[in-house]
Amino acid sequence: MTAAKGLGIGDLAKVSGVKVETVRYYERIGLLAPPERTDAGYRRYQKEAIRHLSFIRRGRGLGFTIDEIRVLLKLAEHPDQACADANRLAVEHLVGVQQKIEDLTRLRDELLRISQCEGHVVAECRIIGALTDKIVAP
Repeated sequence: MTAAKGLGIGDLAKVSGVKVETVRYYERIGLLAPPERTDAGYRRYQKEAIRHLSFIRRGRGLGFTIDEIRVLLKLAEHPDQACADANRLAVEHLVGVQQKIEDLTRLRDELLRISQCEGHVVAECRIIGALTDKIVAP
């Protein structure tokens, strides 16, 4: 595929499942290599850009940060290298995910508790009471 026959930015975005603005952003921050350009200045992406964007999209879907994805992309460039660094990154990310789950579980439990409002007026409402109790006087 030559530059003239590559995908335009809109087609790349569509095939990869991301927005055009996202493609431009990834280029701007160096996560996606700048594409070849036509004589008229239009971007033309090759098949590798589709694979690259899919990798980034899946990484973002798993909750990895841009910096973590940058590291993983560098590791992916060396398929014969040991994957200890990738494993370490995934385990660290997993610890963060587990903490978020615990935080969300506590949040859910508190919302369940206060949403069992038996009062019929605001003065007896557990939700308003729970929020009011958290106010600190100046």
